[in-house]
Amino acid sequence: MSDPRQQSWLPDLCRLPRLGAMLGLSELVVVVVALAPDGSRQWGLSDFLSASGLALWLALAVTVTLCAARQPLSRLPEALGTVVVVAAAALIAAICTGIVHALYDALGTSGFTHDVGFWRFTLGCATVTALIVALALRYFYVADRWSAQTVANARAQADALQARIRPHFLFNSMNLIASLVRRDPVVAERAVLDLSDLFRAALGAGEGDSTLQAECELAEAYLSIESLRVGERLQVQWQREEPLPWSLPMPRLVLQPLVENAVLHGISRLPAGGTIVISLRCENNQLRITVRNPAPDPQARALPLAHGAGHAQRNIAHRLAWRYGPGARMTGDWNDGYYACDITVPLP
Repeated sequence: MSDPRQQSWLPDLCRLPRLGAMLGLSELVVVVVALAPDGSRQWGLSDFLSASGLALWLALAVTVTLCAARQPLSRLPEALGTVVVVAAAALIAAICTGIVHALYDALGTSGFTHDVGFWRFTLGCATVTALIVALALRYFYVADRWSAQTVANARAQADALQARIRPHFLFNSMNLIASLVRRDPVVAERAVLDLSDLFRAALGAGEGDSTLQAECELAEAYLSIESLRVGERLQVQWQREEPLPWSLPMPRLVLQPLVENAVLHGISRLPAGGTIVISLRCENNQLRITVRNPAPDPQARALPLAHGAGHAQRNIAHRLAWRYGPGARMTGDWNDGYYACDITVPLP
């Protein structure tokens, strides 16, 4: 995820959706002018097609120019650069419309420039173009900043989740390992290796996406350490219905916090413990991940624990929605002594 502070202030017009938006805006202006009830003249089909061709040509010329000059323009201060961009769009429009008006005059053709003077035509088109470009760039600027802020929020929430599990899990694990060093050094060594693998994957792998396989390995490492603390009260059952998209990109720390909640707010709070069932399957071009565990009634939980579990789930749901859009869903529900979290992710 990119840092929004490092983004250019000038929106990127090199993308096809942005080019399509600029062309659509130019055509919308022609439609509005043609339908304006001023009574000055009636537009024929040929006038409309000619004006549309000119508007699309102007939009294409301005967009391509700003796309090509984005890097040098971005080096200018934002206020000065905005003035330069709008002035450049007006200049391009004035040159293009001046050429069109001169061609109509030279050919003696009566078109949509009929009865419109040279300067009024060129300056009017340049002014309209400058206004449309200014409005479009402002809209794209706000949209880019909103998207960057969403990225920053998702990143901050992921960092906050990592910071939350760091001391909590690390201190418990180190205390466990300390108690095993003399009693069972072989198991203690295995726990140290599992802890090292867990934190290398969760916190030391840098930024960027994880994968389904990495998320499962992270959860397995966590459960391996927790099984030493909880003992036989913790049982884990993996249900993997192959084929599974093990290389599917996923946000980091999606599965492990759900497994952690299942242990902390479920298994560890029951005297008899229980079995955590983690199922992965693909159906209807979607990946479904379910974490199900026995748990006490959430209404009877202490408020801080319930709040912590809910915070982790909202965090994950937010990051999944940001990564995959509305096709991603996450639900959690307690029913008849069991709590189940279900994640649905669209497959490419």
